[in-house]
Amino acid sequence: MVAENSGAALTDTPMPSQPGSPRITSSLSTPRMRPTTLDIPGLTKSKVSPDGKIAQRDVGSKLVIVMVGLPARGKSYITKKMTRYLNWLQHDTKIFNVGERRRVAASGHGYRLSSTSLERVPPNVTRALEQKAQTLPEIAAHILINGEEPVPRVQVTSPAPDASADTVPNPDNEGIDQSASFFDPHNKKAAQLREQCAMETLDELLDYILYGNGSVGIFDATNSTLARRKQIVDKIRDRAGPELNVLFVESVCENKQLLETNMRLKLSGPDYEGTDPVAALEDFKQRVAIYEKNYVPLGDYEEQHNMSFVKMIDVGRKMISHQIKGFLAGQAVYYLLNFNLSPRTIWITRHGESEDNVAGKIGGDSSLSPKGRKYGKALTRFIEDQRKEWEVRQADKAAHSHFPPLAGDDTPPNPYYGVEGELKNFCVWTSMLKRSIETAENFNDEEYDVKQMRMLDELNAGIMEGLTYEAIKEKYAAEYECRMRDKLAYRYPGPGGEGYLDIINRIRPVIVELERMTDHCLIVTHRSVARVLLAYFRGLKREDVADLECPLGILYQLEPKPYGVEFKAWRYNEDKDGFEYLPDYKLRRATTLN
Repeated sequence: MVAENSGAALTDTPMPSQPGSPRITSSLSTPRMRPTTLDIPGLTKSKVSPDGKIAQRDVGSKLVIVMVGLPARGKSYITKKMTRYLNWLQHDTKIFNVGERRRVAASGHGYRLSSTSLERVPPNVTRALEQKAQTLPEIAAHILINGEEPVPRVQVTSPAPDASADTVPNPDNEGIDQSASFFDPHNKKAAQLREQCAMETLDELLDYILYGNGSVGIFDATNSTLARRKQIVDKIRDRAGPELNVLFVESVCENKQLLETNMRLKLSGPDYEGTDPVAALEDFKQRVAIYEKNYVPLGDYEEQHNMSFVKMIDVGRKMISHQIKGFLAGQAVYYLLNFNLSPRTIWITRHGESEDNVAGKIGGDSSLSPKGRKYGKALTRFIEDQRKEWEVRQADKAAHSHFPPLAGDDTPPNPYYGVEGELKNFCVWTSMLKRSIETAENFNDEEYDVKQMRMLDELNAGIMEGLTYEAIKEKYAAEYECRMRDKLAYRYPGPGGEGYLDIINRIRPVIVELERMTDHCLIVTHRSVARVLLAYFRGLKREDVADLECPLGILYQLEPKPYGVEFKAWRYNEDKDGFEYLPDYKLRRATTLN
């Protein structure tokens, strides 16, 4: 039951947007706000959004995601995956992590302050800094606790060296203790610092949404009390008005194995760097216990006040959603519905060399060359061997895993829900073009689930299908130059012509299925599709997607982990008719124009 003095409702029900946006008028009604609907780069456009991106002024189409949950519940894992997915869809998304700012603010390694920030600090604070009598957190806490003149907010940024910034070190080279006692609400100095860091981080997020190019801002913190969540919503409404959508996402862990894995990752994080694992575990459990005392899960209060929220149990095993509003919120929740932590491997490769590759032509539907057929046979043998080796490695990891971690321990297998010891299924997906189908023709249908997908077809070059790049440059010089200026946004002219943004939207169901499924998968596809797939899994920058080097004969190995995606590359050696591991391989931009 919620007390009557709990304050204004934390409602996220969309209200009429702020003045300034175009209004639709009618003789039969009063003016109303222009409706905000879906914006998809490459698929939609309007006067205010000619490229399909959300216009800066369309605040009602943007989204703030507020994470909720105790430490070691997978919040950062969820935020990183959501950010990677939404950015891949070309919706500018950024994580704003309170813990990172808190660690900098409470450390003894100093702060980077711009000269303009120092100018805004009251003289007594400046003198204290210059005399190195106190650190900024100590000064801020002293002023706030003792009721002295308020300090204008000073932005705390990375402690890395910066020639244009003044570094204010801790005179004793000691920071504020960040053990479990730091998170005790009775520790007023630490609580004040944590409060300041949280609100500064939220201000930074709102600046990104309101004045930058941001479409989605993710506020990554525990936000475990009703009071803190009310404070967050109040600040959002105060700065952005009633129209900005807010989605709360709570992560709950009921599975002990999952919680153990999350704690193991926490113990190897920056808060416990160089600390004895047993001592670190004890301290971390104390920290969690402090949060648990005041933890208020999402639930009745949010429902009563029409708040949008999602509750994830065990990172996707069970989902509860309420009042999901807006296109971006719908996209985020749909993606969250398809999470799983099942250990598996995803392989991506281009087809073997085709007859058109030999001729230097783009597009088309030619068969493999003799070299290409040889590659297909070697690929089948290699994948069969890797499938067997993977099962052995997983069994070995399970046998050498302890908690707390012991010297020599490896990361344990991902916790997931399945039959212990079951043999993993293996999917082989190709496009519907001959060169891709022929590359995978040696896989046994009884052992592998072989499937053709039109979504994996090569980018359609429209009227330029079957031409060489030299011929395109000569015959369609203006189009060639236009493509070189912005390959990501360019679309080939003519019937069926596509661009990279079309590929992104075309293979979205493939990405979601790869996230949902628990099986291994080999994808035999084409250069443009391989680029887009790798861009998603590796979180590449937008400007690198269309120019990624992705040659024939390279096999990419991706293994989802609780901390990200493990990446390896293998190269086909024609002389040895086998694959060689490339330990130093890095994805990079291509040096040739294709």
